[in-house]
Amino acid sequence: MDRTADLVSSLHDHLEATEQHPLETEPNRILGEAQAIAEDLTEADLDTERIEERVEQILDLLDELDGTGDETADEHVAAARRAAQRIVEG
Repeated sequence: MDRTADLVSSLHDHLEATEQHPLETEPNRILGEAQAIAEDLTEADLDTERIEERVEQILDLLDELDGTGDETADEHVAAARRAAQRIVEG
């Protein structure tokens, strides 16, 4: 697996992990949408530019969050954000 694939996998795993925690409605919706994009990235064969575009969409969604209401989920969101930023920074 290359670096980008590893980071996409990490991004997806951290977003998926938030499902295990009780979240308020709006954060749950946002994270569900971000996770769906990340899941698509793990399954699709996309070029780097397209991956970065999709990851930027995830970052935009995560920017809408003002916490999840769960400390552990917040930690997963922070880790997902770090992975996403590393992807777009190359």
